[in-house]
Amino acid sequence: MAGIPGETAVLIAGAGPVGLALACELGLRGVACVLIEKRDGAITLPKMSAVSARNMEFCRRWGIADAVRTTVWPESRNADLVFVDHLRGRELARIRRPTGAERGTLDFSPETTCHCPQIYFDPILAARVQTLPSVTLRYNVRLEGLEQDRDGVHARVADANGAAATIAARYLVGCDGPAGIVREVLGIRLGGLGVVANSVNIFFRAPGLASLHDKGWARIYRLVDAGGCWAELIPIDGKELWRLTVFDDLAAAQDPGGALARMAGGDFAHEIRSVTPWERRDVVAERYGVGRVLIAGDAAHQCSPTGGLGMHTGIEEVVNLAWKLAAVVEGWGGADLVASYEAERRPIALRNVAIATGSFNAIRRIPGLAAESADGGWRADLGPTSPTEQSKMDYAYDWSPICIAEDLPAHAARPGARAPHAWLADGRSVIDLFGDGFVLLCFAGRERAAPLVGAAQARGVPLRVVAIDDPAIATLYGAALVLVRPDGHVAWRGADAADAPEAVIDRVRGAPSDEMIRQPNPRAVAAAVEASP
Repeated sequence: MAGIPGETAVLIAGAGPVGLALACELGLRGVACVLIEKRDGAITLPKMSAVSARNMEFCRRWGIADAVRTTVWPESRNADLVFVDHLRGRELARIRRPTGAERGTLDFSPETTCHCPQIYFDPILAARVQTLPSVTLRYNVRLEGLEQDRDGVHARVADANGAAATIAARYLVGCDGPAGIVREVLGIRLGGLGVVANSVNIFFRAPGLASLHDKGWARIYRLVDAGGCWAELIPIDGKELWRLTVFDDLAAAQDPGGALARMAGGDFAHEIRSVTPWERRDVVAERYGVGRVLIAGDAAHQCSPTGGLGMHTGIEEVVNLAWKLAAVVEGWGGADLVASYEAERRPIALRNVAIATGSFNAIRRIPGLAAESADGGWRADLGPTSPTEQSKMDYAYDWSPICIAEDLPAHAARPGARAPHAWLADGRSVIDLFGDGFVLLCFAGRERAAPLVGAAQARGVPLRVVAIDDPAIATLYGAALVLVRPDGHVAWRGADAADAPEAVIDRVRGAPSDEMIRQPNPRAVAAAVEASP
C-alpha cells in the first residue's frame, strides 16, 4: 500500500472510463484525489467501441481528442452503419455518418462520434490522468468497506497481497460498475425493466475478413436474416480484431463458430479470443448517493449499448459532478451544490436508458428477409435504431435547483441547456471556452458584466468574462449576458444582473443568499479581477 495517501479530498472507486474521467476533471482543477481499481488495469475486452460527440468535446478539454480520434480509425475512413444479410451477401441498407475529417462541418458540435474501442480509449485517458500531480492512481487495490459521518468518509482498502489501509476522504464516488460495492453498502436499489435480452459477445481475430466482401469498411455491420436483425459486427482495430454481438440468443455461446459462419456467409479463417454471455439491462438507481458517498456510471445506470449511451451518460455525469466537488473543496461551493448532482443527472439517466431500450426494441422489430416485398426488395424503418449525436445532447436541466429558469419559450441556450457550439473568429469553438470556472459571455457592453464579476469576486467564485462581437452567435445565445457553468451548461442569461447579482451567484453556486464562503479562493479572485471590465 506504499504511496497511497491516508487522506484525500475525493476517493474514486473504479478506474474504468467513468472513474478515469472524474479523476481527470478533478486533477485538472488541482483537487487531490485517489483513484483505485481492483483489477490490474489491463483492458482485454472491448466492451465499448465508440466515443460520442459530447464525450469527444470533453476529450478536447482534456487534451486527448487527437489521440482518441486517430489511434485506431483513420479520419478519412467512413463510419457508416450498414445492414447486410451476411458479409458475402447483399447490402440491404446503409446509414451514412460523418467521418472524423468531416467533424468541422457539423453545425451542432466541433466533434463527431469517434471509433475508439475501450482497449484503446482507457489507456489514453489513464495516461493523461497519470500526468496530473494531484491524482494518485493505483491498480490492484480494492474497496472493502466504508463508513461516513457529517465531515467525511473512512474507506477500508486492500491490495492484491492482502495489505490493508484506511483512507480518509471528504467525498467518495463509486464508479465501480454494476456489481460494485459502493451502491451495495449504501443500500440503493435499482428500478427499471431489468433484463431485456441475453446477449453474447464473440471477440475474435481474422486478418482476412475485410477482404472477403465488397461492402468496404463501416463502423457497424448489422446482420439481417429471415427472422430479423439478429447481430452486429464491429471492427475493433480496423485491421484484424472484431467483435460480433448476438442480440438475444445464448445458443451462440455454445457454438460461436456457427454464429461467425452465419455472419460471414460461410467459413473463414479466424481465432476466437473470448466468448462472453451478458445481460442487456434497463435499470437506474433510485438514488445517486447518500451523504458524502455518490455513484456514477454503470453503478448508477445500465442500458443497452445499441444507442451508444452507456459511457456517454456516465462521463456526462462525472463532468457534472467534478466541478461541484471541486467548488466545495475550494470553499466557494454552497451547501446545496453537490446535492444538485442527483437532481440534474438522474432524470437524464432515466431518459437515456429509455432511449437505449427503445433503440434495441426497434432493432428487434426490423422485418426479416422473409417479409421482402413482391419485387424482391427489403424495406425497414431504420431511423429509431440509431439516435443521432445531436439528439444525445438535446436536453436541458430545466428542473435544476442551481439554474435560474426563464418564463420563456424553449431556447437552444436556455438555462440548464448545454451551451451551443459556434465557431469563433480565432478558429476555436465557443465550447472551448468552458471547463474550469464560470464563464460570462458578453454580447453587449462589458460594463454590464461588472455587477456579476463583483459578486463572484466577493464569494471567491472563479469567473471569467469573454466578450464576443459576432451577431450570429449573439442571436444563437439570445441574451446580452450568458453565464455558463464549468460543465458547459448555461446557468443564467439576461440583459443585465444589476438588480440582484449576489442572488444570481449564490443560486448557481448552490448556496442561500445569506451563506458566506468559509475561505477565500485566491485563484478565483485573481481570475475575476483580471476579467473585470
